[in-house]
Amino acid sequence: MSNSICRSPQVLPSAGQKGQYICRRKQSTMIYTITLNPALDRTIWIKKVRDDVSNRIIEERSFAGGKSVDVSKVLKNLRVDNIALGFVGGFAGRELEGRLLNDGIQTDFIHVSGETRTNIIIHETETGKQLAFNARGPEVRPSELMEFVERLERLPCSDLVTIGGSLPQGVTPEIYRKIISLVKRCQSTVVLDVDGAALRAGIQARPDVIKPNIHELSELVGRELEGLDEIRAAAREINQQGVRIVLVSMGGRGILLVSEGNEYLAVPPNVQVQSTIGAGDSSVAGFVSGMVQGRSLKECLIYAAAAGTATTLYQGTALAQKEDFDRLVPQVKLTVLSERSSE
Repeated sequence: MSNSICRSPQVLPSAGQKGQYICRRKQSTMIYTITLNPALDRTIWIKKVRDDVSNRIIEERSFAGGKSVDVSKVLKNLRVDNIALGFVGGFAGRELEGRLLNDGIQTDFIHVSGETRTNIIIHETETGKQLAFNARGPEVRPSELMEFVERLERLPCSDLVTIGGSLPQGVTPEIYRKIISLVKRCQSTVVLDVDGAALRAGIQARPDVIKPNIHELSELVGRELEGLDEIRAAAREINQQGVRIVLVSMGGRGILLVSEGNEYLAVPPNVQVQSTIGAGDSSVAGFVSGMVQGRSLKECLIYAAAAGTATTLYQGTALAQKEDFDRLVPQVKLTVLSERSSE
C-alpha cells in the first residue's frame, strides 16, 4: 500500500535506531503540504501611512499564502513537485486555487461554506516598515473537518508531509495530532511548523521534524531562551521527547539543528533584506528539498538557510527563486557544534 520513499535505509531512522540520514532518490516522490487556514495575501505599497488623509497605493498584488502553501510554492521553485491540501472557501478560495494552478502546483482542497481569509500587508517605501494584518479565517464545520480526515485517509500514501500554519475557527489543536497519526501509518516523514497549543498537541504524535523560532521554542519549554547554549539545551529536551529533528530559526543568527547528539548551526551570508515574510516557510522547503534528494543532515540544513535567505531578497510575499538559492548555498557557513554519529 505504501510508496514511502525509503524503506532501507529510511530517510529518518526509527526511534532509538542509529544510522545515516541518507537514502536513495526515488524517481517519483509524493509530497503533501497541509495548510488548514490558507490565505490570500493582499500586499500594498504606499509611501507612508498618514492619519486623516487619503493614502494613495503605489502598487498592489495578491499572493496565495499560508505556511505550507508557501512551502509548496518554494518547493515548486526548487523543482520539487507537491500537492497542496487543506480548506478553501468562497471567491477568495477559488482565487487562491487558481494562483497555485498558475504556479504549477496541484491542489486537493476541501471546499467549505465560509470564505478563505484575506491578509493585508502594507509596505512603506519611505521608511521600509512593514505592517501585517492577519485575518482569522472561516469557521470550519465538524462535517467539513471529517470530510478532510476521510479525504486524507483515502489519498495514496505520501513520502513526506509538511503541516503548517494557524487553525481556522471551529478546529482545535487536536487535529494536528490526528493528522500526524494518520500519515505516519504510511511511514511518511512528517514536518510540523506550528506554534503554541497546536505545537504542544502535535509533538505528542511525534512528528519527525519541527521548526520553531526562538520565541516558539521558549513557549514550548516554558522559559525564556537567549544564548545559543540555552537554545541548544531546549532543543535537546524536545529531541529526547521523540521529535527526531529540531530546527530552530534564529533570524540573522542562522538556523540550529539538533538531532540525536548531532548539533549543527548554519549561518547565511549578510544580504540586503527586503522582507522577512515567508522566510521561515522557505527554510522548511529548503530542508525538505534536501531530504527528498537524499542529502545529509548538514546539507539539508544548508539548504534551509539558503532558501530562507533567498526569500528575504524580495519585497512583499514573493518567495525564494532557484537562481538565488543556488547562489547562496555555497555561501552558507556551517558549524559543527556536536557530532556523535557518522553521516
